[in-house]
Amino acid sequence: MPDIDEQGRPEPPLDGDELATLVGYLEFHRATLTWKCAGLDAAGFKATVGVSSMTLGGMLKHLAYVEDYWFSRHLHDREGQPLWATVDWKSDPDWDWHSAAGDTPEELRDLWQDAVSRSRLLLDEALADGGLGRMSRRAWADGRRVSVRWILVHMIEEYARHNGHADLIRESVDGLTGE
Repeated sequence: MPDIDEQGRPEPPLDGDELATLVGYLEFHRATLTWKCAGLDAAGFKATVGVSSMTLGGMLKHLAYVEDYWFSRHLHDREGQPLWATVDWKSDPDWDWHSAAGDTPEELRDLWQDAVSRSRLLLDEALADGGLGRMSRRAWADGRRVSVRWILVHMIEEYARHNGHADLIRESVDGLTGE
């Protein structure tokens, strides 16, 4: 059982093996995003900082897409959430960010939580089928595939980067600060 910090986030293990450490950091960053989005209404989800159009609502929708892309589509070569197949990504490559303005905070939280729940199950499935070294079923255009390990590190990086953005946006909304 992980230690839980004052914001309700599970602390990554101090003495875990590689898998426990990677998953621990991913879960910590997912929980950080949950904390940064907690208690906000629609206006809070649409707030921006400076000249950036980035919002917390857009961030949740984007990360729901990223979760589905890496764990469903890339790792297992399965279709992700049906919503993503309806998008004309060529005409709006940032649709996930832009379209969030039309969604309620509850819809955005549910979309992201559902994606995270599916990702956890898909990760467990991949780990049971080869561990951290298991290669993705879908290859990049040049034929290379990535390992479960690579996907976990990439997801940690993705969340860490966006959690930095979330810090700034949340502080601009109501002054909430913290790591």
